[in-house]
Amino acid sequence: MADFPRIQVYQKMLEAGVIPIFYHPDAGTCKAVIKTCYDAGLRIFEFTNRGSHAHELFSDLHRFAVKELPGMILGTGSVIDAQTAVLYMQLGSNFIVSPLLDEDTARACNRRKVAWIPGTGSVTEISKAEELGAEIIKVFPGGAVGGPKFIAAVRGPMPWVSLMPTSGVEPTEESIKAWFQSGAVCIGLGTQLFTKEIIEKKDWPTLKENIIRTVEIVKKYK
Repeated sequence: MADFPRIQVYQKMLEAGVIPIFYHPDAGTCKAVIKTCYDAGLRIFEFTNRGSHAHELFSDLHRFAVKELPGMILGTGSVIDAQTAVLYMQLGSNFIVSPLLDEDTARACNRRKVAWIPGTGSVTEISKAEELGAEIIKVFPGGAVGGPKFIAAVRGPMPWVSLMPTSGVEPTEESIKAWFQSGAVCIGLGTQLFTKEIIEKKDWPTLKENIIRTVEIVKKYK
């Protein structure tokens, strides 16, 4: 079960303004990346459900975070159905992020009071996600559905909606400024932040610097 109440999870997402998104089949690499994010000041992290036995890896990472990184809120992304959501919640996931909108997943998370961030790509899906209880709604793929202009357009008739774009977001001042000025409440950053070169070289000092710089830019515009 979750370590943090969902209201605290949502508050931390809004406070951080940026959600790091990462997967790697090697546990040591994952732990190093999570630790680097922690050392850079972030207290929320999305592990994506991508590879074979990813749930076993998550279980190991959850125990690591609880023991070594107090206050780190670890959640799971790329969850496409309720069964997978329940599996990860049983392993301690504090939030569930999906690339799509699935009502059964909403019910499973709501029943356990675990934060649920569904993926949406239209005004109708966003409205449905709110009806199902989503507090923060993922816009995915952010760049492909219209970028910052899409979020600005949605917030015209729906100014209360809390949107988090992922995919199409870059860790640059120009990109971050555009997303937040459009009305995004936080952003998700994956491979653009955790570049292949940095991960292969295990260049954690550079990664830490990049995260700190990204967080500073986010704070400037959110």
